[in-house]
Amino acid sequence: MAESGAVPTVQVVYSPAPRTAWIREVALTEPLSAQQVLTRSGLLSEHPELQSENCVLGVWGRKVAETHVLSPGDRLEVYRPLQVDPKKARRERFKKQGAKTAGLFNQRRAGAKAGY
Repeated sequence: MAESGAVPTVQVVYSPAPRTAWIREVALTEPLSAQQVLTRSGLLSEHPELQSENCVLGVWGRKVAETHVLSPGDRLEVYRPLQVDPKKARRERFKKQGAKTAGLFNQRRAGAKAGY
């Protein structure tokens, strides 16, 4: 719970690489959109690659538009693009493991039905 004299803030979070996090607090002196908070946080100046891309933004794991007005206590998340399509990666792992050795039902007792 916020103190009565405290300035309301929004947290901006970005992970440029696995196991690294960029986190900043931005004061909300007035109602601000997600894009305005992103600009004020300094993220775009520290990570210029985000300016050329269309950033995907979210608040607490839910995707929002750049025009979304943030509330005090919100956590604005900047999502980086996927490097590999998850479906394609799964197919490649399955292909590498082989159809007979992968999956839940690959080990069966002699004479048992499939899946038991």
